[in-house]
Amino acid sequence: MSVPTPHIEAKLGDFAETVLMPGDPLRSKFIAEKFFENPVLVNNVRGVNGYTGYYKGKRVSVMASGMGQPAIGIYSYELFNFYGVENIIRVGSCGSYSKDLHVRDIILAQGACTNGNYAAQYRLPGTFAPIADFGLLKKAAEACEKKGIHYAVGNIYSSDTFYEDDNSGMEWAKMNVLGVEMESAALYCNAARAGKKALCICTISDSFIYPEENTTAEERQNSFTDMMEIALEIA
Repeated sequence: MSVPTPHIEAKLGDFAETVLMPGDPLRSKFIAEKFFENPVLVNNVRGVNGYTGYYKGKRVSVMASGMGQPAIGIYSYELFNFYGVENIIRVGSCGSYSKDLHVRDIILAQGACTNGNYAAQYRLPGTFAPIADFGLLKKAAEACEKKGIHYAVGNIYSSDTFYEDDNSGMEWAKMNVLGVEMESAALYCNAARAGKKALCICTISDSFIYPEENTTAEERQNSFTDMMEIALEIA
């Protein structure tokens, strides 16, 4: 496939080697306007904002993924395979399953469990375990330590269903899965298949252990800056 693709109108070379990928297009816009020098809008197909600019002299991009594994599966696949992107760092929100984690703490997703069927396309004779790139993960952990940010490293659960009929999400907690979101497993699969690198950094927006802790949509869009700065530092 040539560029532009069906979902990205950018030209070849418009994206940097490293792309930050929030789910929310408005979070993409916020990151570009708050942190980038000379941001340029390179994609706006379906309102999925993508920008390229400079952070501390380093060329970097940000583009939204939308919600769910099918959506991030499309965008990350096209970036990895058609636009020459080498690293994608998801900067998203998640719900916490851990009593040791609270709202605004950070999860670095070392691996991604899932109830989804994304990896079935590879026709493997077993179960594929989607994992992060260790180099990116190590740098992110070091950045958290340097900034004094409370974080945890471990498995996350990428669910295809936000409203689960049997309300079974907490079952994953018994296997020490730290939290739930909807995108990381597909991103890690695409990175593995393309021979590229990926990492999911999630800020906890709500807790299944402490239901009184929560955040608004505006707070999730504009105030989860710790994970954004971590991603930019390792970019």
